[in-house]
Amino acid sequence: MSQTPESSLTRRRFVQAAAVTAAAGVSPLASAGFAPRFGRTRKTINVGIIGCGGRGTGAAMNSLEASPDTRIVALADLFADRAAGSLSNLRSRSSDRVTVSEDSDVYTGFDAYEKLLARDDIDYVCLATPPHFRPIHIEAAVKAGKHIFTEKPVAVDPAGVRRVIDAASAADRANLRVVAGTQRRHEASYLALMQRIKDGAIGDLISAQCYWNQGGLWVHDRKPEYSDMEWQCRNWLYFTWLSGDHICEQHIHNLDVVNWACGGPPEKAMGMGGRQVRTGANYGNIFDHHAVQYDYPNGVTSLSMCRQIDGCAGRVEEVLIGTKGKAISRPGFAVFQRHDGKAWRFTEPNPNPYMQEHADLIAAIREERPLNEAKRVAESTLTAIMGRMSTYTGKAVTWEQATNSKLDLAPGKYEFGPLAVEAVAVPGRTPLV
Repeated sequence: MSQTPESSLTRRRFVQAAAVTAAAGVSPLASAGFAPRFGRTRKTINVGIIGCGGRGTGAAMNSLEASPDTRIVALADLFADRAAGSLSNLRSRSSDRVTVSEDSDVYTGFDAYEKLLARDDIDYVCLATPPHFRPIHIEAAVKAGKHIFTEKPVAVDPAGVRRVIDAASAADRANLRVVAGTQRRHEASYLALMQRIKDGAIGDLISAQCYWNQGGLWVHDRKPEYSDMEWQCRNWLYFTWLSGDHICEQHIHNLDVVNWACGGPPEKAMGMGGRQVRTGANYGNIFDHHAVQYDYPNGVTSLSMCRQIDGCAGRVEEVLIGTKGKAISRPGFAVFQRHDGKAWRFTEPNPNPYMQEHADLIAAIREERPLNEAKRVAESTLTAIMGRMSTYTGKAVTWEQATNSKLDLAPGKYEFGPLAVEAVAVPGRTPLV
């Protein structure tokens, strides 16, 4: 659930977005019919939303932007007020394509996802709860035979990553399509740059840098009526078991780009970080800054930095350095400059990537074309987790160690009631599990 602002959907913006998508040939909107894997044929594509916060509501609107045939038919969230707020927001933007009834199509509680997934009228689901729940929901969605759009990250610990990788294999066997919310993989500027890098524009890649440095984010103060579990779930950004820390929840975007350029995940991480400014109890137990060196099997060394502290320099981008030059990328921006003076800058149309990822999913479903990003986003998730494991413990962590780690942050039970907050990690003292 990244905090990048979502574009608001007006009727004019919707028409513009749909026109750009159709012109690009990425979404066959004029297809004669839609054939869900459960055997019915229809043009309308029914979407269910699991997780109704800002990103879930944004993903719902993006699915409507991606095709005029999509309909939002059901919502599920842990909290009734969150689901109600999302429904009101969606109706205010696209009332004719949100067919959700408060009485029969809104599900709440820890089992809300199960009730939504039990419906056979849903073609694909958007998974946008706090990241801890993602492995549970991906597994359940695959078992229910639903195509999936899943937000990133897809886990907060190695135990969860392994579950997602297993679910990815099960999705392939079930002929399901899965798209992840690493939207840079669907953004025209990034795709154009990566193709040029692959074609040798900057020579052999030798090093990389990636950054997500920004100010602070929202925080929900505790109310007297909240149990420990409710408060932590409402203030989920700040608890490692729920968000994975911001290196995982947010910085994964940049780490995923470096993995993309390097052709796969790193083999080692060595990092440092801490909790310098956000020290109050309302900030849970995550760090406010991390810096990690990642070593890749192809000899590339990458410096990763992320920070959420007000009053500091901001930077959100990736830098890729090759034997012939350097490339820089960030949303809507891609350039390279070679040592021989040759340069390139992306200047083509750049459709909203949050919409584009849904358009690509819908196109794959309609065309019965394989598309499954679950394993890849699981590897990028583990890249971030491996970095966090190093910053929390002060130890170097290998890919093999992270892959096989027994670290599992799940609470003992899912119910509203007492739930102790784990101590803030202390490098050199916190053990590497």
